[in-house]
Amino acid sequence: MEKTNTKKANRFMEGFRFLVYGLEVFGVIGFELLWGFVVEPFLYKRGVNDFNTWQMIVHWVVTCAAWGLGAYAVVKECRARSGLDIIANLKDVSIFDKNNKIKAWQWALIVIGCILCLVSTWIDWNGSKVLTEFQRRGALLFVFQYIYYLFEVLLVLLIIIFGQTAFEKWFDNNRIPFGGILVALTWGLGHWLSKGSLAAGIYTAVGGFVFGSAYLLTNRNVKLSYILLCIMFIL
Repeated sequence: MEKTNTKKANRFMEGFRFLVYGLEVFGVIGFELLWGFVVEPFLYKRGVNDFNTWQMIVHWVVTCAAWGLGAYAVVKECRARSGLDIIANLKDVSIFDKNNKIKAWQWALIVIGCILCLVSTWIDWNGSKVLTEFQRRGALLFVFQYIYYLFEVLLVLLIIIFGQTAFEKWFDNNRIPFGGILVALTWGLGHWLSKGSLAAGIYTAVGGFVFGSAYLLTNRNVKLSYILLCIMFIL
């Protein structure tokens, strides 16, 4: 009985540790709120929506640099304390890993999820998001904004990975997209605060749940999950 309780306690602490990593990544995402809504308005004497071209580029460059360094720090901390090495997994596992074959029904759900996200984005933007942003931003801003999106997707994927690992430790269930739920609660909240719109937060939360499901459907293939998340979120 004592051994069972000790085992449960250890599993709880392991899960809690991974949950903290996920929340740390969310904190890294939150850097943009501090930088874009507190520091930069003080420096430029204008709100983020009124930034000129170079101020917007600086905003994205600094944000991406902070996000990249923050993500690396959390991944490094995770490797040192838990033994989970996400970077090593990226190197060792190919996009279409023959040893971890994705079944036909999984591909079918992945395709359906991608289509639903793309259709939803098309409706939300009244057409192509990519073309609309290119026309609004111009070529220079468009390039930097989409680099920014690539970093954002990376952080979202890390929250999914850490959240999924945490809840699986607790509940011993690998079929529920717990990571997607954590993204829905955190990333959705972040968009609600940054956009000032509850609808935007809910929309993002639903997307986060779909992203978490995609991670499970790829059998936790990090590379493939990242590509799919880019398609579903960026396009």
